Amino acid sequence: MLYDPASRYKWRQETGLMETQMSVPEVIRRRRTVRGFKPDPVPEEIVRELARLATCAPSSWNLQPWRIVVVTDEAVRLALQRASYNQKQVGEAPVTFVFAFSLGGWRQDLEPMTAQAERLGAWSPEYAAGVRRNAPTQQELLDKRGLMREFCLRDTVVAATQTALAAESLGLATCLMSGWQEQRIKAAIGAAGDDDLGIGLLLDMGYSVELPRSPGRFPVSHTVSWNRLGVPFPDPRQSGAEGLENNLETARHD
Repeated sequence: MLYDPASRYKWRQETGLMETQMSVPEVIRRRRTVRGFKPDPVPEEIVRELARLATCAPSSWNLQPWRIVVVTDEAVRLALQRASYNQKQVGEAPVTFVFAFSLGGWRQDLEPMTAQAERLGAWSPEYAAGVRRNAPTQQELLDKRGLMREFCLRDTVVAATQTALAAESLGLATCLMSGWQEQRIKAAIGAAGDDDLGIGLLLDMGYSVELPRSPGRFPVSHTVSWNRLGVPFPDPRQSGAEGLENNLETARHD
């Protein structure tokens, strides 16, 4: 199945926003992990839109701990490839989003973010006061317990997943990657020795000649429970081997 990027999106002039031709469920079912990319460059307007969409992700206290580095420079991409055990897709993909995160950036970001939310009317003065009072206490407690990295990573993975789906909707193939050496990735993006920075995921993206075949998914009842773990989620459309075969048509991640 060929990718047809031109048919996937259009600009709406009155809003200046990019619109796609695919529904969210369709995007989720179609998305696949691609490990071979064409050398064709990704239009800058798409890269910019994906950067904007990445930052729309939700996060704890809306602190947005991610620090995303968009890599298109060939030398940096090759450095990322070397830091990723020389996996070929990192060198082939014309664009890689490095989803890093800041462990302590919240201390500088909390007040301007809270003030903005209050000014825009998203948060009432009472709610904003509660954030100013409670968020620092919780964040410091996470840091004291050694849990800050875990919480920042959770938020960053949400942003990366959201970006992968957005990229699919705009006609791009993607590969979410967790196989790399963190210190070498940090050095590649100019953050060597930065102890505040962690690496969450790499997201390679570009154009693939064809959509790879799906390896399928287990039936929903195999991995999803109803109210309590171990109580299979009822799905009359999927059962046993038939469910696994049906999922070959719907699952889009390997």
